[in-house]
Amino acid sequence: MLHHIELWVPDLGRAVEAWGWLLEELGYAPYQDWPDGRSWRLGETYLVVEQSPALVGERHDRLRPGLNHLAFHIASRTELDALVEEAPAYGWTLLFPDRHPYAGGTEHCAAYLENADGFEVELVARDE
Repeated sequence: MLHHIELWVPDLGRAVEAWGWLLEELGYAPYQDWPDGRSWRLGETYLVVEQSPALVGERHDRLRPGLNHLAFHIASRTELDALVEEAPAYGWTLLFPDRHPYAGGTEHCAAYLENADGFEVELVARDE
């Protein structure tokens, strides 16, 4: 089982708005809070966003070696559609809109979202 994921972000406030909204919509609860970071937990796994003083760079690049994206299960296509509709208000942009919701193939119903810091999430509908 995954213990935690830690994402270093260039702007903590922006990350808290984007990731906090998404994670709480997915059932995660606020877990930790300190001056340079926040975390959200679901079961035994938690996700951290931290604006570390050791951070180098201004933006995550999912096309470079390292993390490409995080993928999450979504209960239904209806829930997926609702999240996609709300996402821009929290700093997320729909990737591949011309192929949405089947950008991953005709048998894979999902939304691919990117936030202002370059992080991508894939939201996969379970009922499709």
